[in-house]
Amino acid sequence: MIFDVLTLFPGMFDSPLRESILGRAIVQQLLQVRTHNLRDWAEGKHLSTDDAPYGGGDGMVMKPEPIARAVAELKEKTPDAKVLLMTPQGVPFKQHHAKKLANELGLIFLCGRYEGFDERVRETLVDAEFSIGDFVLTGGELPAMVMIDAISRHLPGVLGSSDSAEIDSFSDGLLEYPQYTRPAVFNGMAVPKILLSGDHGKVAAWRREQQLLRTLQRRPELLERAQLSDSDRKVLDRLRNDKEK
Repeated sequence: MIFDVLTLFPGMFDSPLRESILGRAIVQQLLQVRTHNLRDWAEGKHLSTDDAPYGGGDGMVMKPEPIARAVAELKEKTPDAKVLLMTPQGVPFKQHHAKKLANELGLIFLCGRYEGFDERVRETLVDAEFSIGDFVLTGGELPAMVMIDAISRHLPGVLGSSDSAEIDSFSDGLLEYPQYTRPAVFNGMAVPKILLSGDHGKVAAWRREQQLLRTLQRRPELLERAQLSDSDRKVLDRLRNDKEK
């Protein structure tokens, strides 16, 4: 997988791409992240990438020409790459998007600044628009980092275990179950006895019930579209009845 990032501040990516899972994956050549300064495709004495908006108003708008030239050049190397726009107006980025995008050969992230992009960038160059939440950031760099991290977890070999991505929160629409490690007792709180039992079937059933319980308590709206079996629904009915007592 090749991630190309178009930004005015490529240095923002230096440290995150050297650390932890992403850093190791890049060293092992399981993925590539190439950051590009949009000014490399700008023209004129000042290499301007923005201009005042037609019709007046506050702020500056990012010009379409440098972006178009940059995307065209990057697509010469990765013709099938999808162009993703980071914007508060985009579709909320979810786990299923991360899993689907991991199947692409390449992704080009457009990281905006100021008042955003000329609308013609959105209309002629972009394949999909994503938002990571209902809040405003100073630019698209942090959302791009978040998405690269989430997508990379689904690439073969990036995680230590092939099952790790499948048991994360949201992988099947539910929150993850509680996790424990040594010591068995901490501040008077003991690890649930079932986890010490060695009975893998009972442990698996307990973990699934905890997923359902935690989701019911914290994000009940997720249950409407989660992948639930008949046994899951029976457990949920029992949990709801217990809650009402």
